Amino acid sequence: MAKTDPLVTVLKLAVAAEEKAALQLKAAQFERQKRQGQLDALNNYRLDYMKQMEGHTGTTLRANQYHQFHQFIRQVDQAILQQVAVVKDGEKQVGFRQHHWQETQQKRKAVEMLLAKKATKEQLAESKREQKMSDEFAMQQYFRNKMK
Repeated sequence: MAKTDPLVTVLKLAVAAEEKAALQLKAAQFERQKRQGQLDALNNYRLDYMKQMEGHTGTTLRANQYHQFHQFIRQVDQAILQQVAVVKDGEKQVGFRQHHWQETQQKRKAVEMLLAKKATKEQLAESKREQKMSDEFAMQQYFRNKMK
């Protein structure tokens, strides 16, 4: 039974870690998009509300309505500020996940490179052994023919 190279096991672990990191990156990107969509929705809602109030231009608003309008806009602005912070946090997460994925990718590539070098070295050693055996066979043939 052939002995399995420990580097093959290391490569399998590195590939699994890279795949996991890629999935985490994808999830972070999706979450960032979702957060950005919520921010866009808040901004659009604020804009629509402002346009709606602009439609009341020239009509008399009671002080109570005017106060409620400004209070509501302040609340929407506060929600927008909070959502901006959430989006920035999502962007940081994407950056962190991308960096982590790149590190795992580099580790996998390093293990693959080690395996390739090892295979090349083994192939070279095998070629030398075959050449040595061929040379010995040729020498034996030469001496056999000379002895006849």
